[in-house]
Amino acid sequence: MKKYFNILIPFFSLMSFSFMGCGGGEPSGRVHTPATEATQAESAALEIPEFNADSAWAFVNRQVAFGPRVPNTQAHRECGDWLQQSLERFADTVYVQATRVRAYDGTILNIRNFIGSFKPEKNNRILLCAHWDTRPWADHDPNPENHFKPFDGANDGASGVGVLLEIARLLSKQQPNLGVDIIFFDAEDYGEHEQSRRFERDTWALGSQHWAKSPHKPDYYARFGILLDMVGASGATFKKEGYSMLYAPNIVRKVWGIAQREGFSHLFVNDEGSHIMDDHYYVNDIRNIPTINIIDQRRDTPHGFFEHWHTMQDNMDAIDKNTLHAVGSTVVRAIYNEK
Repeated sequence: MKKYFNILIPFFSLMSFSFMGCGGGEPSGRVHTPATEATQAESAALEIPEFNADSAWAFVNRQVAFGPRVPNTQAHRECGDWLQQSLERFADTVYVQATRVRAYDGTILNIRNFIGSFKPEKNNRILLCAHWDTRPWADHDPNPENHFKPFDGANDGASGVGVLLEIARLLSKQQPNLGVDIIFFDAEDYGEHEQSRRFERDTWALGSQHWAKSPHKPDYYARFGILLDMVGASGATFKKEGYSMLYAPNIVRKVWGIAQREGFSHLFVNDEGSHIMDDHYYVNDIRNIPTINIIDQRRDTPHGFFEHWHTMQDNMDAIDKNTLHAVGSTVVRAIYNEK
């Protein structure tokens, strides 16, 4: 996605038919960032595993190798199968939530949400999520001839999934005290085409809308959630997104505080950003789980996102291991610091 709103817009009911709506090897090196001796000692005391950006990059690259992950395509089906297999390697329990939804243009989409649960018996849980599909069209590409062509979606989609797969790998080796659920949402980016000019909110994030109304476990709840979206580009700026501040300001402060203590204040800035209609909105509004969105927002682009948002240039050249490292390390520490 994304559509962004600079002011809070009231929620409208969803379309009735819309249900209310690759294997990277072990890493060879690491990206190093400054950390104080105190934080290093704290990490050792808490036995917090080290996030590996090489591994995350390999997971991103494997997704991109399938081709654009547009629902109803072979690349989408094959990548989905690989995601399921990857979660089965790491998680204690894996759920596959398959369904059909209607897109804004009437297209029926066959989609799958994948849920990997760690310590599923625990009631004390944290939710981590990202979307794994790609936008069907590069409708913001500078070349109009590309406005109806699919693109790689290395940053917009694959980066968040890559970070979470690396975290899943770490969780499989050393689990924290509480339960963790990792969800890969489908059909996030099949919202209306830029040329439609209707600006309908609920045409986006169809997979998370479905999950929020019909979660993988009845009455599912988590203490808080973190959504990762567009977390791999050079020069990323993670502002405090508007709906995150509305629904979960204490979680924003906690996560941004961790990032800044770890030396990532140049990425996790104290500015408040726009309200982004993204998967976390529905997790908050429908499921009532306080969930934040770590998403790249920029001042120097006309649409407010990273330079190659919804263009053919959203490919592996856009991915920066240092950004993956900063986001992944921050989320890992947020998980393992919880009791």
